[in-house]
Amino acid sequence: MPLDLPTPAKPLMIGTRGSPLALAQAHETRSRLAHAFDLPFEAFTIVVIKTTGDKIIDRPLKEIGGKGLFTREIEDAMLKGEIDIAVHSMKDMPTLQPDGLLLDTYLPREDVRDAFISPTHGALADLPAGTVVGTSSLRRRAQLKLRRPDLEVVEFRGNLQTRLMKLDQGVAAATFLAMAGLNRLKMDEVSATAISEDDMLPAVAQGAIGIERRMDDTRVAAMLEAIHDGPTGQRLAAERAFLKALDGSCETPIAGLATLNGSTLTLRGEVLRPDGSDAITDTATCAIEDGPDAGAQMAAQMLTEAGEGFFDWRG
Repeated sequence: MPLDLPTPAKPLMIGTRGSPLALAQAHETRSRLAHAFDLPFEAFTIVVIKTTGDKIIDRPLKEIGGKGLFTREIEDAMLKGEIDIAVHSMKDMPTLQPDGLLLDTYLPREDVRDAFISPTHGALADLPAGTVVGTSSLRRRAQLKLRRPDLEVVEFRGNLQTRLMKLDQGVAAATFLAMAGLNRLKMDEVSATAISEDDMLPAVAQGAIGIERRMDDTRVAAMLEAIHDGPTGQRLAAERAFLKALDGSCETPIAGLATLNGSTLTLRGEVLRPDGSDAITDTATCAIEDGPDAGAQMAAQMLTEAGEGFFDWRG
């Protein structure tokens, strides 16, 4: 039976947040689908949905509800049939989706590294003691305090453009962004220094775009299959299994990165105290298909090594 493809008269509705980066990711999704099925862009409509996380930018995420704040309204719209798919930055996604929704399509992963941004200093090592660094990421804050406890870290929420504006205004002397966001927005004018994964292990799923759909929508499932990137899916399966077993959220400083080499997957993980006073790291190598099990086992080993006291801050 031929696939019922969208048309300009009956377009596929793509839900997204409204930031420039979120829109760039939605446009990339639209472009890949259009080329895969030889369709005009008019066969797709991008629907901007403002989330709670976008509306409240003056408080840390942990104070207003965590990762779901960037997805809840979009997922509600999909469950109501107002949109057909949702495009997400995977590092913002909870490890569990609402009943009836499925997240199983990933676009090719971008640069996973963090970027150091400063108008006055070229590298993190160049910052004098006492320098103010801005970040909204609990992971980056903890990793920074672990490596440079002499620096002052302040809250720095907002989209990529907002954080760069705060930097220009002198709210902080430096900040961190994801290289993937800068690349997707083609922001070559930003003086960014990529930080090696050995120096700052990235967030789980950093640099990856995920596409969520209704579980019973076989038409959309068939379309998304044409643009799914298998290696990205394999890497994220291991990383997100690790995150899930650690009960990861925006209140938990967790880093994780899986890489592929032939038929082998290597997973590196890190869990930190929020104040950067301690960190636990581990590495596992396994067959690619065993990645999720390796991620869950690594998390269990870390929990055992940490003991109850390490996680008292989780509440």
